Amino acid sequence: MRAACLRLGQLVNQTQLGRDVGLPQPTVRRYLNLLETSYLLIRLPAYAVNRTKRLIKSPKIYWGDTGVALHLSQETQPRGAHLENLVLHDLLAWRDARLDPAQIFYWRTTIGEEVDFVIETGDRLLPIEIKATTRPRLRDTTALRTFQAEYGHRSRAGLLLHTGTLLDWITPTILATPWSRLI
Repeated sequence: MRAACLRLGQLVNQTQLGRDVGLPQPTVRRYLNLLETSYLLIRLPAYAVNRTKRLIKSPKIYWGDTGVALHLSQETQPRGAHLENLVLHDLLAWRDARLDPAQIFYWRTTIGEEVDFVIETGDRLLPIEIKATTRPRLRDTTALRTFQAEYGHRSRAGLLLHTGTLLDWITPTILATPWSRLI
């Protein structure tokens, strides 16, 4: 469980995880499935419309309770992945309370450009980037702008959630807002 908590917000590599904890990959797979079935672990799927496009398709892992993840990892201070985990829980609650179906994904290219969350509702996409900074800058929107260029017809706006107080448009299509306003 500690090894999974230390990989919060990262791609699932069951072979590497097994090597780190001294277990065979099939056992790791069974344990991860058990953790997911018991709602302790969340596997976030990758967003990919075109299966031939060079995108990462492995799921990312998050923990069912951010406080438990922090405790089990024995970290004394929360990191950006813990903030992502908190936001993911808010998004999952929002999704589950909707009457219209919505899906939550992440998006990552093979060269490492990544958008933390992509919400798909009908034919619309909303990319969301999480930054553990009090002062969001234009450079924090690079992956969002790349995503919007790729899916512009479906993604007209993006969100940059941060730990500060600024509520402003960083670009004409990307709104920077405190993550706490999402709740």
